[in-house]
Amino acid sequence: MRYQEENYPLPMNENPWVSSKEASEILCVSEGTLQLWREFGYLKAGTHWRSAPDSKSTPWRPEVIYHSRWCKEEMEYWRSQDASVPKLAA
Repeated sequence: MRYQEENYPLPMNENPWVSSKEASEILCVSEGTLQLWREFGYLKAGTHWRSAPDSKSTPWRPEVIYHSRWCKEEMEYWRSQDASVPKLAA
């Protein structure tokens, strides 16, 4: 299993789940690229992203949040396989 907490430690009080905007800043990609990666299956539902538990979100267009460490680890995996990040979104 690629996702190991000890590889990407966070302080106990820091939540790894971040907004789409924060994830795009952390990963240095656009929010549109994150959406494409979800649609293509590079980022898996429940592992890399999920719907935010926000009562203000509409059910047909929920806010998406990302697990920053696991998304970053997935990007590193694809880079190690010689798949450049821009090509993954193309």
